[in-house]
Amino acid sequence: MTYTADAVLERRRIRRKLTFWRVITFILLAAIILFAAIYINGSKPSRNIPHIAKISITGTIYNNEELLKRLKDVADSEMVKGVILDVSSPGGTTTGGEVIYDAVRRIADEKPVVTQVGTLAASAGYMIAIASDHVIAHKTSMIGSIGVLFQYPDISGLLDKVGVKFETIKSSPLKAEPNFFSPASDEAKAMIDNTVKDTYDWFVGLVKERRPMIPADKLPALTNGSVYTGRQALQHKLIDALGDQETSIAWLASKGVDKNLPVVEWKAETSPYNDLLSSAALKLLLRNMGLSDQGSALFDEQISQRIFLDGMLSVWHGSGAEKQQ
Repeated sequence: MTYTADAVLERRRIRRKLTFWRVITFILLAAIILFAAIYINGSKPSRNIPHIAKISITGTIYNNEELLKRLKDVADSEMVKGVILDVSSPGGTTTGGEVIYDAVRRIADEKPVVTQVGTLAASAGYMIAIASDHVIAHKTSMIGSIGVLFQYPDISGLLDKVGVKFETIKSSPLKAEPNFFSPASDEAKAMIDNTVKDTYDWFVGLVKERRPMIPADKLPALTNGSVYTGRQALQHKLIDALGDQETSIAWLASKGVDKNLPVVEWKAETSPYNDLLSSAALKLLLRNMGLSDQGSALFDEQISQRIFLDGMLSVWHGSGAEKQQ
């Protein structure tokens, strides 16, 4: 096929037009994204002005490096005049509770810290709550479950049924005990019992130190693993007051923090793409296993948050725990 000179010129003109409009479209999209980002960031209270920092600690407690860094940044920020911890957790690993407790105490050395409890502050969640200088809860919040547990599965009966025998050669009888593949010996149970009791004594010592208003003769009954409503916890002096965020701000004001300061939530700085990819990968895996998306949600909320915890646990086995933020 041959083209006349006019046809060639026309094609070049059309190509230039298309290129022009493509460039204009790209510039418009870039401008929209830029203005959207400016609007979103501009609509949020800035961390660069004096404010009250709010940090949410929810879901299963573990040694969360991102949260620890956020707590350190709050402690170091001269713009943070007071801190509200929003705690709603059934607990988690004892070590996770310990390191977050210590991080909160470091903040409290510099500025007033108040905890407001949401749904519950149990076990390691309560441990973190009492790291603050004042604890507030709703009337129906669940408080307490002060204690420690160590859990391990014994699948030896299942292995016997399917005809699998697991052999172990180790340097000493208590090495890697207890394990999944054989019943724990009395010596192994005694070893674990000693570690549980020692960690429990340490936990009770924290409660005694942070809640000196609890009479010594009442402390054993309050640290036996029981949970209490907010109203009951106030009577037992496990918390200081009933209320909400306004109550928290009022307490901070009593410590010299301007009650008119904005409350700025210090959220975890994670990419939504990472969450999306993680969720998609989990759903794809479970779908290949023959499970539905509902199965994915069940796994994420009820199983993954519990079975992948290392070490001693301080956790209340309630359901519906949210992910830690």
